[in-house]
Amino acid sequence: MSGHSKWSTIRHKKAATDARRSKTWSKLIRYVMIAARGGGGDPEANPRLRLAVDKAKAANVPKDTIEKAIKKGTGETAGVTYEEVLYEGYGPGGVAVMCQAVTDNRNRTSPEIKKLLERCGGNLGAPNSVAWMFSSKGIFAIPVEGTDEDRVMEIALENGAEDVTASVSVYEVTCPPEAFGELKAAFEQGEIPIQSADVTMVAASNVTPDLETARKVMRLLDALDEHDDITSVSANCDIPDELLAELGDA
Repeated sequence: MSGHSKWSTIRHKKAATDARRSKTWSKLIRYVMIAARGGGGDPEANPRLRLAVDKAKAANVPKDTIEKAIKKGTGETAGVTYEEVLYEGYGPGGVAVMCQAVTDNRNRTSPEIKKLLERCGGNLGAPNSVAWMFSSKGIFAIPVEGTDEDRVMEIALENGAEDVTASVSVYEVTCPPEAFGELKAAFEQGEIPIQSADVTMVAASNVTPDLETARKVMRLLDALDEHDDITSVSANCDIPDELLAELGDA
């Protein structure tokens, strides 16, 4: 089980109980705008936009708000111009960290991300300092409880998945980005519950920290995820289930 999936699961649970809905909506709306700008305003012809719209709907963003964001992204209506920025660096224990951001002011966002990394025991790196360790993957987290493992395996492997692994609480299904939409639809058609689903950056190999380092890393990832401009955070950190349990208890 990769560290990324565990972090995704933690974020998913956190988002489900996060009272700051407006902040979450703001990030999702920006994501919709960027996706529409890059590949057009039709979700059926633009897989990235379809994912962005699905995320927005899952967070209960109103339909008209999503439609307005698409129109702003395609230039049909005027709006603030956003750009995507990739930040790379290292966290506590030498953990590699990648942050995908959407900002209307790179000169504001970059110093803020640098300060966050340094405050949590890390540092901002140069372009491609850690990007070479990561590749884009579709990641699904499916709850173990109440789910038939054989059925998950069958649907996953018949619809483009690369790997299926399991932990105490979730099955992690990994696929190429181009297979994400088809696999998601297959899970939904097969009535397989999806705890979280995303296309994000995943490390080829991970480091396993001790408890204190894991605590610091989680603090950093949480701080980055809370930043208004950050849309995705990835790290090559594999935190064992027993350490996650201790962190959860703390």
